[in-house]
Amino acid sequence: MTRPQIRLAACSFTIAAVVVSYLWIDRPIAFFSYSHRAFQWFFVDLTLIPEPLPGLALILFFGLALWALVAKPGSKIYTVLLTCSISSIVAEATKSQLKYIFGRTWPETFVNNNPSLISNNAYGFNFFHGGGGYASFPSGHMTAICAVVSVLWIYYPKFRALDALVVAAVAIGLLGADYHFLSDIIAGSLLGTVTGWLTVVLQEQAASKLIGPTSK
Repeated sequence: MTRPQIRLAACSFTIAAVVVSYLWIDRPIAFFSYSHRAFQWFFVDLTLIPEPLPGLALILFFGLALWALVAKPGSKIYTVLLTCSISSIVAEATKSQLKYIFGRTWPETFVNNNPSLISNNAYGFNFFHGGGGYASFPSGHMTAICAVVSVLWIYYPKFRALDALVVAAVAIGLLGADYHFLSDIIAGSLLGTVTGWLTVVLQEQAASKLIGPTSK
């Protein structure tokens, strides 16, 4: 199998994992997390890891764009930072639209008496409902971290163990704090990873077209 075929197969497997989790795994994990609160503070702290990323992506994008206006940056770090910022921005926008489309309720009630599994056994999708109480799917935290880590994974293979550890920490935090269902986390991971992968592909294609004519 070619690399694109492997990635498409992995995407298909992940989508299947979302369905399996939704049908049989989400609710038992949510009830378990709710009933075990001893280390709640620790799990909540883990969920804070990706929170600065969307804002930082905007700062990086405009900062790097201004840099490109006055210079011709061609270093690898410039390319990586720009690709990470674009991936993050696109993933953030896509995530917001998907949350509106799917309209899924949360595991617990967090704000304004939102319907939830724990409070009133609300479970499932309410398509195009809108509102903060119907925005559990996909996980924005996992989307944000995977949109960046997937780019770093491609450009810096030797740090992949650290990348995997960071992603796992965020996922564990979300599950332990009962902030998201497992299927939300899997879907957010898929969205962020695919966005990062496609951003790298587009960036490399654009770079090859710019470099191509000058190399002849």
